[in-house]
Amino acid sequence: MTKLDAPTAKRGRPPKAKAAGAADTRDLILDAAEDLFSKHGFYGVTIREVAREAGVDTALVHYYFGAKRGLFDAVFLRRAEVWNNERVDAINRYAAEMGEGMTLEGLFEAFLRPPFQWSMKGGPGWKHYSALVAQTNANPTFGGETMARYYDPAIRRLIELIKRVLPDAREVDLYWAYHNLSGALTLTLGETGRLDRLSGGLCRSGDLESACDYMVRFAAAGFRAVCAPGPSAPA
Repeated sequence: MTKLDAPTAKRGRPPKAKAAGAADTRDLILDAAEDLFSKHGFYGVTIREVAREAGVDTALVHYYFGAKRGLFDAVFLRRAEVWNNERVDAINRYAAEMGEGMTLEGLFEAFLRPPFQWSMKGGPGWKHYSALVAQTNANPTFGGETMARYYDPAIRRLIELIKRVLPDAREVDLYWAYHNLSGALTLTLGETGRLDRLSGGLCRSGDLESACDYMVRFAAAGFRAVCAPGPSAPA
């Protein structure tokens, strides 16, 4: 059984180790911090609270991660590497297999499916991480810098391949199109329940399988519309 074959995940707190030596202390701290940051945001969590949640002394948190921002960055990087590596590998394989036959739908399927799959089947920690990314992407204080540091290389590779499908697209249109997709993606992965209430229960924000299918179509159509030849972009 692979990691992604595990039972569908539900939002909640990952189980703590029964003894200090039962799991790697560093990962215990990261799991606790990820849970708390996802619920209360960067500014709503203290090192002391993380230490209490992880069952360790505060000095140990400082020993491994330094100040709170160092801890937050470590939480963010841990799963970002997994997302990015899988997404880049997927779009590179797709490009190698399809060559000039690439489509936007195929590219977005390859690029978007990994984060949805991890959030669905990767365990509670991935639910927490998805919620944390949604918060960070909308944070005007340090969100832009954090997202750029951890996600821009993978996004730039996607845009390189989109240019092969849409060779006449202007750079400005490509980046505006991705900006819109980025907001939709992180909001959807955050599973806020907004969609459930708005639709009167017709749609469920936790139905990530359907969400990914819709987003692939949405992204492909959006890029075609935004990048179509036409008047100059508005100021």
